[in-house]
Amino acid sequence: MGRRFPPPLISAHHHLPPPRLAGRYYDYPMVDTRWAKPTVVGEQVTIRPFLETDIDAIWEMIQDPEGKDLTATDEDFDFDQIKEWYRTRNDQDGRLDLAIVENATGEWAGEVVLNEYDADAASCSFRISLRGPGWFGRGLGSEATDLIVRHGFSQIGLRFITLEVLARNPRAIRAYAKNGFAETRRFPEDGEDWVEMRLDAPASGAV
Repeated sequence: MGRRFPPPLISAHHHLPPPRLAGRYYDYPMVDTRWAKPTVVGEQVTIRPFLETDIDAIWEMIQDPEGKDLTATDEDFDFDQIKEWYRTRNDQDGRLDLAIVENATGEWAGEVVLNEYDADAASCSFRISLRGPGWFGRGLGSEATDLIVRHGFSQIGLRFITLEVLARNPRAIRAYAKNGFAETRRFPEDGEDWVEMRLDAPASGAV
């Protein structure tokens, strides 16, 4: 979890226009084309813009105690705050927030995010959150991670992506490493020890 949960690179994916899904996309104006919110289909998961009907599953994720612990989240949010936050995710330049949907069931499984864009360095931070423990260890996070970082490199033009994860979360660290992230440093903050990891863009044409 980049300050949340994560995770073999699966390359069988392609970009499609948003599929016909049960629920309406949040309305959003045109954003910078690099930051247009894509729908990317993989073998196990699809990553796509948020729908209004996602909110109950999002709320379940936000309330998950294990997820809160593993991201050192001690702030409480109310339902209206969360609803408003996700209502505005589809109209943001300089960041990419996408829902993870399990292809086999159509169920909402979590979110992946590229944020904290640095135009000079052509870099972003990454985080991923899954809906709860029942969604861990199934390879869904691994593929969603692969899909969004490939998009970041090939479509946004990022040179590298970083993340921060609690040092006491070795499962997440191993999962990120399987996706190609390498540890760059460890540092203390707010009474916790954190690990910073980095993934560099592949050589041109290799994405």
